[in-house]
Amino acid sequence: MSRYRGPKLRITRRLGKLPGLTQKSSKKTARPGQHGKGDGRKKTTEYGLRLEEKQKLKFNYGITESQLYHYIKEARRRNGVTGLVLLQLLEMRLDTICFSLGFASTIAGARQLVNHGHITVNNKVVDIASFQCQINDVIGVKPKATSKNIVESNLKSVNFIEPPTHLTLDKTKLEGTVKNYCDRSEILLELNELLVIEYYSRR
Repeated sequence: MSRYRGPKLRITRRLGKLPGLTQKSSKKTARPGQHGKGDGRKKTTEYGLRLEEKQKLKFNYGITESQLYHYIKEARRRNGVTGLVLLQLLEMRLDTICFSLGFASTIAGARQLVNHGHITVNNKVVDIASFQCQINDVIGVKPKATSKNIVESNLKSVNFIEPPTHLTLDKTKLEGTVKNYCDRSEILLELNELLVIEYYSRR
């Protein structure tokens, strides 16, 4: 299954804020497909709630169904609370870390930076967005004018948000360091990850 490439605001109207997908917000308040008076919502089933939470993860991190299921299986295999481990795996992806450092305004933008060879890990170019970063990894920018200009522009953006505490950022060197795994309280996405785990419980 391919990644979604349709209207982003249509998705956020349905699922709520998805900081990794877009920082824009829609002026429309009704969910897609609703018209006229009243909210027109049907009662959401337990399955529907789980499905929505799963969709939030997919759209926010820009991953496919098969990728998400892979992360679910890996989270189950590791020690710790499965829901938290799942989020930490997603937050340690190279594209997510570049987004969290402010190198790009969205995870999709960060993925493009990585795929086009603008990003280094421990001074080596890594062009795989799903690359799993490790503690003490140094994420930098390729020493090329084009690469530096893109990242510098994003770091100067009015939408720039200071990185979470598990990352440190040196704007002068255009590099960040992974100090630890992320803390649940610092993940910007509003999500009930337990419902995602429950969604896949029979697989």
